[in-house]
Amino acid sequence: MDLLANEYVATIVYALLGLVLMMIGYKFFDIITPYNFAEEIKEKNPAIGAVIAGIFIATAIIVKAAVS
Repeated sequence: MDLLANEYVATIVYALLGLVLMMIGYKFFDIITPYNFAEEIKEKNPAIGAVIAGIFIATAIIVKAAVS
């Protein structure tokens, strides 16, 4: 039972770590680009949605590789 509890804790920690790193990646990319993602999303720009999805997918792949 102790091993199972440790696996649950590790899964939660890695999930939270992944989410935090994905948000840091999003904010970093938002800072280095010349336009503001939040304002573009408010204007319902679908291209920015695709860019943000790509950022999250790429960051998730990097985080998974680093954690594994």
